Amino acid sequence: MCDAFKTEDNLGAVLVQVQDDLRQLKCSLEKISISESRTLDLQALDNAIQKTEKAIRKHSEDYLKSVNKQLLVLPSIVDLQKKTFQIPKWKPVFESIPDLHRQKEDLSGASPGEKHKSALAMRLLCNTNHPNNRAIMHQKFGIPLPDVHKKSSHAIKHHKIITGPVVTFQTTEARNSRVIPKDDTETGVLSSKYRCHHQLKWEAEPALIHSRTGQECRPPWTSKTPPPSAASKSMDYQGMMQGSEGRIPQNSQKPPVETLVNISKFPFTILKGRINPEATDFCHFKQSFSSCWSRVVDTLEALEKLLRDFAVPLARVSGERLVEIGQGWENGWTRDPSVNSLLSVLENWEEVLDLVLKPGQRFKGEGGAEAAAVRIQSCWRAHQARTAYLRHRRHKWAAGIITISWLMHTQMRRVRKALQERRFRQLENYRSRVQHLAANWKHIQSSKRTIIHIPSLGYSQKRRRSLRGFDVLQNMQIGRLCDVRDQNVEVIYICPRHLEEDFMHYYNKLLKCDGASVGTETRTSSRRRYVILTPEAVDYFPTHNMCLSTLLKYSPHTLKRIKNLIQGKQAYIVGGVAHVDDLAVADELGVPVLGPEPDVAKLYSTKSGGRRIFAGAEVDVPPGRGDIYSLNQLYETLAELMTQHTDVQRWLFKMDSEHGGRGTAYCDVRHLSCYSWALREHQHCAAQLWNMTWTQESVQLRYLEEIPDWLARYARPVRTSCFPNWTCFLKTFLRQGGVVEAFPPSDCVTCLTVDLLLEPGGEVTMLSCGDQLHSSSQLEAVGSSIPQTAISPETLSSICTRVGRACLQRLIIGYVSVDLATFLNRSTMEQKVWAVDVDLTYSDQLAMTQMLLMMTGGTLNFCTGCLEVSLPTPEKSSQQKITAKPPVVHHYAVLGSHLFHSNLSMLYHNVFFKMCKAHGIGFNMKTKRGTVFALYDSSERCRIGMIAVSEDLQGALLTFARNLSVIHQEISSSKTQGETNFKELIKDIEDVLQMTAQNKLQALERRAAV
Repeated sequence: MCDAFKTEDNLGAVLVQVQDDLRQLKCSLEKISISESRTLDLQALDNAIQKTEKAIRKHSEDYLKSVNKQLLVLPSIVDLQKKTFQIPKWKPVFESIPDLHRQKEDLSGASPGEKHKSALAMRLLCNTNHPNNRAIMHQKFGIPLPDVHKKSSHAIKHHKIITGPVVTFQTTEARNSRVIPKDDTETGVLSSKYRCHHQLKWEAEPALIHSRTGQECRPPWTSKTPPPSAASKSMDYQGMMQGSEGRIPQNSQKPPVETLVNISKFPFTILKGRINPEATDFCHFKQSFSSCWSRVVDTLEALEKLLRDFAVPLARVSGERLVEIGQGWENGWTRDPSVNSLLSVLENWEEVLDLVLKPGQRFKGEGGAEAAAVRIQSCWRAHQARTAYLRHRRHKWAAGIITISWLMHTQMRRVRKALQERRFRQLENYRSRVQHLAANWKHIQSSKRTIIHIPSLGYSQKRRRSLRGFDVLQNMQIGRLCDVRDQNVEVIYICPRHLEEDFMHYYNKLLKCDGASVGTETRTSSRRRYVILTPEAVDYFPTHNMCLSTLLKYSPHTLKRIKNLIQGKQAYIVGGVAHVDDLAVADELGVPVLGPEPDVAKLYSTKSGGRRIFAGAEVDVPPGRGDIYSLNQLYETLAELMTQHTDVQRWLFKMDSEHGGRGTAYCDVRHLSCYSWALREHQHCAAQLWNMTWTQESVQLRYLEEIPDWLARYARPVRTSCFPNWTCFLKTFLRQGGVVEAFPPSDCVTCLTVDLLLEPGGEVTMLSCGDQLHSSSQLEAVGSSIPQTAISPETLSSICTRVGRACLQRLIIGYVSVDLATFLNRSTMEQKVWAVDVDLTYSDQLAMTQMLLMMTGGTLNFCTGCLEVSLPTPEKSSQQKITAKPPVVHHYAVLGSHLFHSNLSMLYHNVFFKMCKAHGIGFNMKTKRGTVFALYDSSERCRIGMIAVSEDLQGALLTFARNLSVIHQEISSSKTQGETNFKELIKDIEDVLQMTAQNKLQALERRAAV
């Protein structure tokens, strides 16, 4: 067929004929029956035939390659018996094919035009896909080539090609050397000695030609899309098998495999991972792509290796796809193609992929036993290494934890020791400064001084966090500013909140209205004698509910400013509830604290500590017992007290660390079933006999049996918002400790609060006293009436003096508040006074009293029990002004320091004052009567304080109740009543007015009888 080999025209036909004869001979030998008497060495004969066939095959391939260089194809050699479809054959005449080499030699003397035409014809001959290729072949060489691209009428119509994304191949590593495959008779794969170094160049139609030079076009069979179900398959096998490591994906879903949608033209079958080289379909495929066979061999071997490794019984290969994979590998891939790429050449790729991903399938294939052994060994070694690593990591972690714990322990011990030393030094400095204060107290009180007011509530952290509006509660003693009414006093007030301009303007105007001041100079000087400072730590800890002393401790700028203000002056600190940070602030400022040590205050400011103080003062206290920490102790103590005091109708349970009725509960004896029987037993015995223990034993045992159920059913906390039921109250009561004491056995009980100043010099001074006003409960005070009218001044002075001296003996100095209860004894009809509670702090009543004295310019005469107010004199001549004294009148005032109404937050302060002015609520500086308000905060505005001053107690109470009613009506409606204690306080005032009227009536009757 080639003009270059005229001496070997019939060589191809001869080689084909020899191969056919050898194949027929081999088949015939296999059918020969071997007789018993004759021995035939079939193995030797078969080896000889195979050797001859191999040599002929080698020469055939050499001949084919030589012809392929001229773009000629050797006719396919197939088994006609196994042939399933007819390939059009053509037999050209070898004599009619001219010698191409000779033509090339003859062109050397041709003209340039002829050379151009010849070169163009050669390019068209080399491009077999060009439409003019057949015409030029027939014109120049007389070879009528068949039209293989023409579709026959009997051809099967292809389905419509589905367009979609094409999966690209992954870039792999480069090979350093190429392995030339050898002939393998076992697998049946025909491999070439060397690869073709010339790539097939595809020329597309003019409309599809690329504009970039040197760019190769893809063959027409490369239009393909992934199957629709490729992305929805799930992958079950996730291990990496030995021998195919790096090729099997480990993700949990099947990768989409790129496959042909249309029917392949060159399919062939691989059985059990081996190709039958004599199969018709494979021979047809090999013949069709013999020009690039060297590129397909490596891909085919890799595919066979994969199928043998996983024992795939049957695989149908798409020839076109295999060639494309081989070309892509040759053009840029530098590593073996991935499993996805290899499986993409299979038509039954889904079945093969399911089999490949089947667990344990790798061990059923070629080299499966070795792979399984390697896998087991690697897993075991990995397990051992992992176990050793985890053990080492645990040891390392434990060593790190021990090291860090030890370092933290030593650091904490060092810090704790440093803090203890610092606090001990602060305590020593506090004691030395208090001694100096005590020695020079009289001189300090009579000279100019600066008082640093820090209204700090140094409660425990748990209690501080449970209080709502803690900063407002600390600012409720802003009335301490009124200490400037003394001309020798300058006040530095530490405020726990930032104050707005309208708030400051109100207090500036209030402090100018000094009732005792005469002249403009004094009024202006009082404005200059107070400073309000807010620690900068308020912004750093907005939600931590820190006490004011702690905030000031962490505010260096405020401390520096205070130092500058008190430099060269006599100053001392007046705190609130004692806290250890009070000593830190005092030590930083270098000034004394007018108050007890924090540990002493913590010991005696409890309910049990108060009873110890009263016991040392030898004053009457309610029947009861303190320091109760267990449930059995509570039951036994209560049973004993109830047996000894059968006339008590209500028993109170007070927590040690709570104040203001917050930690108080009560239970009435009338709900006890055995109470009537106990009264009868008590009446049967004489008074002296009943005091004997053996007479009370039966009643006490009966009480002890019924007390647990009685408390569980009928005990009620005073503040249900803090403790909803008895169970919650009892749990906290037993944890903190508390007291059990009797409520006064009378229907008419008056409670009063007395504020004392225990001077460092050892004197006891009474500063304020008033009868308490209650709101929802009789155990919770929200205000008071000044002066008190329940106890004679002599009795009150005696009690206060004894309590004050008992406190001084226990190293308690500063401000102390004592709560008393008075009532009439039913049996003797005598007045009894019980000391109920003591608070070692500056009270809210004392702050409101300071504001009252500031506005009225009056003084409290505790000897007579009156509030003496000097009224301004009318204008007269200068001589009359010198001789005349201002008239002194007695006034009464009602103080409300804990007034709460949620609807007050809807009004700004200026609007609130305009509303009050419209209703005639205000203070008359001439008559020193009227109403004064105390503002606590400028943001929430739910809490206020109010002072009502009148000529008599009844008028002051009426004015106070009328103000509350007016304010409530103005800021509330029928639908928005809001949360308030105004209504309960008005009701309590009405009861007080009724009792006052009865007392006046009884006094008139007594006078008439005399």
